[in-house]
This record gives sequence, C-alpha cells and structure tokens, in this order.
Amino acid sequence: MIPSRRALAVLAALTGLALLGACGGNKNVERPAELTRFEATARLQKVWSASVGGGEPKLRLGLGVALDGNAVFAAGHNGDVAAYDVETGRRLWQARTKLPLSGGPGAGEGVVIAGSSYGDVIALDAATGAVKWKTRVNSELLSRPAIAGGVAAIRAVDGRLVLLRLTDGSQVWAAEQQVPRLSLRGTGSPVISGDVAVSGFDNGKVMALSVSDGATVWEATVAPPSGRTELERLVDIDSAVRGADDDMYVVTYQGRIARLARDSGQALWTRDLSSYSGLALDEDGVYVSTAEGAVVKIGRRTGVEMWRQEALARRRLSAPAALGSWVAVGDLDGQVHLLDAASGDFAARAQVGGTIVAAPVTRGDMAIFIDNGGKLTALRAAPLASRAADSEAR
Repeated sequence: MIPSRRALAVLAALTGLALLGACGGNKNVERPAELTRFEATARLQKVWSASVGGGEPKLRLGLGVALDGNAVFAAGHNGDVAAYDVETGRRLWQARTKLPLSGGPGAGEGVVIAGSSYGDVIALDAATGAVKWKTRVNSELLSRPAIAGGVAAIRAVDGRLVLLRLTDGSQVWAAEQQVPRLSLRGTGSPVISGDVAVSGFDNGKVMALSVSDGATVWEATVAPPSGRTELERLVDIDSAVRGADDDMYVVTYQGRIARLARDSGQALWTRDLSSYSGLALDEDGVYVSTAEGAVVKIGRRTGVEMWRQEALARRRLSAPAALGSWVAVGDLDGQVHLLDAASGDFAARAQVGGTIVAAPVTRGDMAIFIDNGGKLTALRAAPLASRAADSEAR
C-alpha cells in the first residue's frame, strides 16, 4: 500500500508536479508556455496509430509502451494488453487480463509482463497473448519491469526491487530501500545489465544487486535530501536508469543527474538538475526533460551542458527520445516536438492526441508515443526534401 502521506503528492504528479501551487492553493501558478512559430528543418510523418484504451487518463501514470523484436506492446488500466506490428501498427493480438493494470508493460525473451494496482504481476506469451503465469508482490506497481537473462526485475511502490523467474513467476530475491514519508507518485524502472540489476529509489539512491543472489554490489547516493520542509527534500528517482557501455545514467527530482560506473557506482560526473520524466542517450549526449519544462543536452563523457531549450516551459514534458540527428519529446497537449540534436533548435512539430506522459520507444528513425487515453502513434523523422537536396548539392 502507498503510505498515507504520499497521497499528498498524487495531485502534484498528475498536474506537472506544481507542488507548491497544488499543496498551497496558489492560484498564481504560471501557465504553460505558448508555442511559437519556427522555420521547420525536418518533418514528423505519422506512420500509424492505434488504441489500447484503458480507463481514465490519470490511471495511465505508470503505463507506457514496450518494444521487442517486431512488436510493440501496450496496456490499459482496464486490463487489456495488446501487441502491434512495429512497422504497420496492425494489431497482432489482444488479451483481457481483467486486472487494474498500473505498471508496464515490459517485454523480452518471449514474454510481456505488466503489474496491477494491487500488486498482481502477469506474464503473457509475446507471440500469442496467452497467460503464462500470475503472481503477487503485494504492492502497487507503477513502472516497467526489466527483462533479461531469464528473470524480470520489478520496482514496487513500497521501496522493494523484486526479481522473478520468467519460467513460473517465482521470487528469486527482494531488496528494499526506505520510502520517505513524502514522495512523488511513481517509481523508476530498473535495468538488468549483465549480472546486476540496477534501480533508483525514492530516497535519491541507486542500488546494483547481483542477479544470482540479490547481494548488494554497490549503492550510490545521487542526491541526498536537503532543505527544511518535506517538499524541499523530495529527491525521487522516478524515471528509468539508462545504461551505455560501462556506465549508468540516472536523474533525480530536485537533485542531480549523474554518470555512474557500472562496476562500482562511482560518480564519474554529476550536475544539478531536476527531472521526473527521464532521459535518453545517443553516442555523445544525454538528453533530459527537466521538471521545469526545459530540454537539456549534456555531454555523455564530460558532463558539460551543450545546450538548453527553454521554450517549452511548464508543458509537462515526457522523457525524450533520441532519433539520429534529432531528439523528440511529447507534452501536455499531445504535441510532439522535434529538436535538432546538435543545437537544440526546433526542427518539426506534430499533434498526435492527448497528454503524453509515458516515455516513447524508438526503432531507427521512428518513435512511438502513447497518450493518456491509450492512443499509440508512430512518427518517423526525416529532413525536409528541399534541405536534403541542398545538402546533397553541396
């Protein structure tokens, strides 16, 4: 169950984390930035759209999309889970679990896993949607499981990281971090990297645990709580940990972004930054959607800020998606903004539906977004034909 005082932060999480305004009744909270015109240098082409539906939009907080092989998977709070062809959007199957799904789905190694508001975990066959097993972890699930090496790592809102066997859903081990008396509504998605499972927690810490026995390999405090009030001391890690090469990247709310060594947890660099949405990586950059509504690029190896786009302030941005020469991000109005990865300048924009909270998934030059109504939209980024011709002529 969610600790009672955590309920104070529910409204804030669902309204863009305007914490002080929500809790104090402040009617002078600044409005989302108005969108301005720009000269497009690229285009966002809709490839396909589909809908999994799934209850009230606010109940989709921990539900997103997962990609494995040639299929995209999505779930609704009403219990429906569906698979779609990644290139065409054709529905491959739909399963009705009748569970109040609230976290996931995760996909890999032939299974699709989602969790419910009551701690149910269900695994479906990725090819057919048939139920493989069900189990319970007795705590609400609000993030996507990580699947690799015959196991699934699942973060629960009670501060536990639980490892389950893919064969039958039996528990391998569980580890726990203390949940602060007040925290944002949400949990960060873990990652399995080699022989360790890595996850962020609501107290600003990251743990790496041995997949085999749950022993702590390392523990790192990315952002220690600071401030006089509980609101000021929020340092939740509510977005996915990202891994690349021998490093892990993580960002906290009201804290820091950090590059950690995978084998030791040593901080290779940190920067003060606040995000509840998350980050994306490409070869030379880390892209972050900040809590204030900026998109920031930081050098992956140096930790130096390369650019900051602040024209989307207070628009409750989703996590970004790296798309070759661009980075894409969704917002509260269902707009997807395409930014130039080198400069941060706007390159294109497309309206796809309602509020976009969930992190998109990518395949090559295509990004797949899901809005709070359960509508999926696949967008392909490409340079404008005239610009591409000019480049070839040079």
